Amino acid sequence: MNKWTYKVAGIDVSKIKNVQKAIVDTFSQTLSFREGFGSAFLGAGHYAGLLRIENKKLLAIHTDNVGTKVLVAQAMKKFDTIGIDCIAMNVNDLICVGAEPFAMVDYIALKETNESLVSQITKGLAEGAKSARVAIVGGETAILPDLLAGDKNAFDLSGTCVGFVNEGKLILGQQLKKDDAIIGIESSGTHSNGLTLARKVLLSKHSVNYKIPGTKLKIGEELLRPTKIYCRQILSLIEQGYKITGLAHITGGAFTKLQRISPNNSVGFSLESMPRAPEIFSLIQSEGRISKNEMYRTFNMGVGFCVFAPKSQAKQLVKALYDGGLHSSIIGRVIVEPGVFLDKQLL
Repeated sequence: MNKWTYKVAGIDVSKIKNVQKAIVDTFSQTLSFREGFGSAFLGAGHYAGLLRIENKKLLAIHTDNVGTKVLVAQAMKKFDTIGIDCIAMNVNDLICVGAEPFAMVDYIALKETNESLVSQITKGLAEGAKSARVAIVGGETAILPDLLAGDKNAFDLSGTCVGFVNEGKLILGQQLKKDDAIIGIESSGTHSNGLTLARKVLLSKHSVNYKIPGTKLKIGEELLRPTKIYCRQILSLIEQGYKITGLAHITGGAFTKLQRISPNNSVGFSLESMPRAPEIFSLIQSEGRISKNEMYRTFNMGVGFCVFAPKSQAKQLVKALYDGGLHSSIIGRVIVEPGVFLDKQLL
């Protein structure tokens, strides 16, 4: 293989977007099926769906999984952190509309009945729930021997999260203005996206036990590092009254995901001061001969979450996040031209 891309690895983002658009178009027809209590306030397309409850209160809902990170867990025979990823992928999206998550249900699919495996998975789910301050109130466990490939430890994991937000405190990106600062908050590594490309690049040449140059960590350990949960700190910023104009969880599609919070592509985003990416990304890029733009379209590159705010508040927010235990920096600004630009080049 001369040069890897996400498409070569089997993930064609442009085709996925077309499928997603078709799904949204179909589901949008259902939004009128219910009126009054529980009616749709905002359908698919943002980070969470929103339903009317009462007195300007809205219920937020989101569902997600951990993708092919489950295959890394199987290769490492380590399953006690993957549940943290499932919680994180859901609650981190939910807070992007300003909602406070409060409950989740999970879905675990198994190759066969496996009490030890389930025990480890649920340990991680409980740990993630504690960090996000959500209650896991139910779920489903399915035994699907004909559907799941692999050994006795084959599984899939997903969840659905609900939260609430007052209509007046919604953060949907509608207040984004030119020159608003983009504050990038550190990730804990690859998180749960881009793993298909990362696995195929790295594990086609090395074992999961190969040590990453410049670190003491094995590839498998680094890829399995749990996704960081940002709930406590982001909700604290909102409670403190900072003027936050947008929030973005950097997941599938990486920094192109910023366009999700730009209503009708009314603004664009210029990434100008990205922090140095962790060594795992350097290894993926060099081993796969991947272009810089492709890396930033696929991986979080060390930035797992973005906060948007007026330039005048940016430094205060960086300090507040640091006080809350998160390292962050000003990585760019909002611009008039639609799109996401890395060092003035369109991603």
